[in-house]
Amino acid sequence: MIRRSWITPSWLILLLDLGCASIAMYLALLLRLNFDLEAFGRYPLVPILSVVLSVTLLLSLLFRTYKGIVRYTSVADVGRISGLSLACAVVYYIVNASGVFRSNGDIFPLSVIFINYFISIFIWLSYRLIVKWFFRIYWRYSNENKIRAAIYNTGHSGLTLRKVISEDDNVNIKVVAFLENKGPHTGKRLEGLPVYAFNNASLQKLARQERIRLLIIADEQIDACMLNELVEQCVALNIRVQKVPPVEKWISSGWSNNQLKDVNIEDLLDRSVIHIQNRKVAEELQGRSVLVTGAAGSIGSELVRQLVLHNPAAIILCDKAESPLHELELEISEKIPDVPVVPFIGNVCDRERMRQLFEIYAPAVVYHAAAYKHVPMMEKNPSIAVLNNVLGTKILAELSVEYEVEKFVMISTDKAVNPTNVMGASKRIAEIFTQSYNHYIKERYQKMGAAGETPPTRFITTRFGNVLGSNGSVIPRFKKQLEHGGPLTVTHPDITRYFMTIPEACQLVLEAGAMGQGGEIFVFDMGRPVRIADLAKKMIRMSGREPGRDIQVIYTGLRPGEKLYEELLNTAENTMPTYHEKILIASVREYDFVEVEESIKQLINAAHKHYITPTVALMKKLVPEFISKNSAFEQLDKDKIRM
Repeated sequence: MIRRSWITPSWLILLLDLGCASIAMYLALLLRLNFDLEAFGRYPLVPILSVVLSVTLLLSLLFRTYKGIVRYTSVADVGRISGLSLACAVVYYIVNASGVFRSNGDIFPLSVIFINYFISIFIWLSYRLIVKWFFRIYWRYSNENKIRAAIYNTGHSGLTLRKVISEDDNVNIKVVAFLENKGPHTGKRLEGLPVYAFNNASLQKLARQERIRLLIIADEQIDACMLNELVEQCVALNIRVQKVPPVEKWISSGWSNNQLKDVNIEDLLDRSVIHIQNRKVAEELQGRSVLVTGAAGSIGSELVRQLVLHNPAAIILCDKAESPLHELELEISEKIPDVPVVPFIGNVCDRERMRQLFEIYAPAVVYHAAAYKHVPMMEKNPSIAVLNNVLGTKILAELSVEYEVEKFVMISTDKAVNPTNVMGASKRIAEIFTQSYNHYIKERYQKMGAAGETPPTRFITTRFGNVLGSNGSVIPRFKKQLEHGGPLTVTHPDITRYFMTIPEACQLVLEAGAMGQGGEIFVFDMGRPVRIADLAKKMIRMSGREPGRDIQVIYTGLRPGEKLYEELLNTAENTMPTYHEKILIASVREYDFVEVEESIKQLINAAHKHYITPTVALMKKLVPEFISKNSAFEQLDKDKIRM
């Protein structure tokens, strides 16, 4: 049994090259003499052999032709061997012309040197290629148990990947074909492997004839729609899809099995990516102090990562989670050390602590991302939802006006539309407060004689759906369940949600902040909603397993406050367009700030006393469209109907 890891020692290759050089020279002499053995015997064979061995040894050490691994002989090796043979020919000519062996006549006639040049190249390359061919045939039959794979990409990345996989002893993969989308290589062979066009028929042929079980994406520029279609078809044929990072990220450190990664569900978002015009964002943020609340969370931390790119004077990271805040500070400080980053541990419900923040750092722009967002958790703790989501927003809004913050951008949720749970209702109340407060400030400012001018503080709200990969979202939960072998838990077969990526969500927030003039609620065209059950099954198939057979999907029932379908706009609302086709302004009902403030004071007082039912009843009074679903608070709606 030949071990693939066994490599012929360099000294043995050198000895073989010396032997081949001697044979090549004697063959050249015989050809020159028409195989006249008597004339051949009259030549000084021993001096010729000593010169050939000496010259070949010295030049081999110089050209390092013996250092290559024989079974991986490449075009570069051909070049080195040709150079070695040419150098030997030049030295033979010099030795012959110097007359060192003049008593014996010309020991290296020009014709012999010429013939030897070609014979030596032929012999040196021949034994290398024979060894390479032998290993290729041997491993073709010995690797039948390896996973048969195709590579999507016939460019540099694909060819490099194929080479490193074939040369890696520890990779349990055998590349048998290439795949490309309408490229020039379609229907041809590349490095001995067939190149298939990307279509359903070709994929079926790859699965049936080539028996591939893995498709490796080696194209980092692949379009999201193309990737989605590719994954869909491969999943249907039970072909696993994985991808590798760009070659330059791993080629220097060498290949390892860890380079192959499953395609993330985030990569398959079934809609076009939003393109944001960030010029105005940069103009508003450059050189200004910016506050981000909830900075340690998934949305808040990504906001910070994008904000530092616009060269603010400083970024204040406010959160009450110590460890994640510390990690974020280190990350930003290492990546962009020129932007001052201030970690500020504090609770947005603590007015004095927040006042201290505004007094010391005087932020010009506030991005309010701090909120409790888990629906079932808030359904069990409504008073806490009110204190954090409503009181926290109220405190920050009032301090922003007091300290003349230019813009206050609040991050809301699609669950605030026709809320069926405490969390969504608390965010809708926060929306109502900031919007009515904005109108109140504007009216008061105009009465003071500043008509037509922009008020000192403008309040803007952004509203969007679930973000892929955020803390507590369904995607990370499914991934953990897959790691443990399932099952994947879905609350209802028909439940749907809107999804967007975290970077897209944060781009929307920044753009809305720059676009808004105060009082707007911006909503985002999030495309089509996704059935969570379909998402779960797709993730199972992408992991190389079959739903229902390898991994089960079980339905646990709707959780308290959860509804089947989320909305971005209230049924009584309509929208107005903006300069971006994906960003709209919701036309919502306007509230009188004096009435809202009084109602919210009552709500916060009840929440401070942790009166559960009275707190929720006051929320329903503030938000008439708040109808509880699958919740203990449904009785309040029935009582309201009787009244």
